[in-house]
Amino acid sequence: MKIVTIVGARPQFIKASVVSAALRGKCGEILVHTGQHYDANMSDVFFQQLDLPAPAYHLNVGSGTHARQTGEILMRTEEVLLKEKPDKVMVYGDTNSTLAGALAASKLRIPVAHVEAGLRSHNRRMPEEQNRILTDHISTQLFCPTLTAVEQLAAEGIRGGVAMTGDVMLDTVTHYLKKARQMPGFQKIYTDNGVQPKAYYLATLHRAETTDGGEAVMHEIFSAFEALDCPVVFPVHPRTRPLAQQVIAGQAFHNIRLIEPVGYFDMLLLTSGARGVLTDSGGLQKEAYFMETPCVTLRSETEWLETLEGGWNVLAAMDRDDILQKVRRPAPDPAALARRPFGDGRAAEKIAGLLVSRELEEGRGRSKG
Repeated sequence: MKIVTIVGARPQFIKASVVSAALRGKCGEILVHTGQHYDANMSDVFFQQLDLPAPAYHLNVGSGTHARQTGEILMRTEEVLLKEKPDKVMVYGDTNSTLAGALAASKLRIPVAHVEAGLRSHNRRMPEEQNRILTDHISTQLFCPTLTAVEQLAAEGIRGGVAMTGDVMLDTVTHYLKKARQMPGFQKIYTDNGVQPKAYYLATLHRAETTDGGEAVMHEIFSAFEALDCPVVFPVHPRTRPLAQQVIAGQAFHNIRLIEPVGYFDMLLLTSGARGVLTDSGGLQKEAYFMETPCVTLRSETEWLETLEGGWNVLAAMDRDDILQKVRRPAPDPAALARRPFGDGRAAEKIAGLLVSRELEEGRGRSKG
């Protein structure tokens, strides 16, 4: 069996690393990097750290409007699929790369496998929500990280090919955090930023609904960061950097430490060592949950409802006072973690097994016909 895996953004490289490892020896996998994330700190470093094979194809799409980026990925992916003629195409998550890859495959009548199927924020204004809904409805295999995701697909009439596998990001955190802590000099990420474990907050901001608010919204967020009782380490996404620098330049903010994006191992260390996380990222709020680090999500909704249980994650408006109130909430309930809503940390192994077994079933069906 030949599978083409399409990735293009930092979270997808991380998820693909464990699934690709589980697939080795079971089938042939061709990795396609769309170039949606093209900055070296957001892309190349992940292939080096996670032992991902070098992409067989790099589409070099780069940035652009949603329509332009999606269209470019769609056209260039189609060329690859026509050449490679894979048995399946696998996509991850909810980016433009996800939707474009799924569409290219579906139009060519190639079965699509979607990792992280069934997630919904129920906010149709989010490009990510549009991408994940459309991808689910054209996929033939849907790998769900939680039972909530399975139930959501059933509510939309999608029942065939659906499996609750658990979350591949739990696999990655479990495996790579241990590896990061075994590396010589792993404390350097703390000393380089002048902080001690549990004596800083970690922040990330990158979603359009955050950055599109302009200086007024960023000022509210930064005013909250400034009022916290210890420094805020802020690896800045390339999309956010101009606005963040502009706001900081106009105000006397001393508690915020803007740094370049960091590699995956350093991000795991920063997340596990933080007193708390403040983010608009879907992936980081979940990683914080896995590492038992309290999180404040700067959004009005989350697709990861399970993280809200026990107060490990709370939603906050982009308002100084609300952010501070949520950061200073009572300590989360450890009992909520014991329910393990994201599975047992073996999602990649289950996905690999289902991909191969489904192919065997389909092959038997074709031979009988």
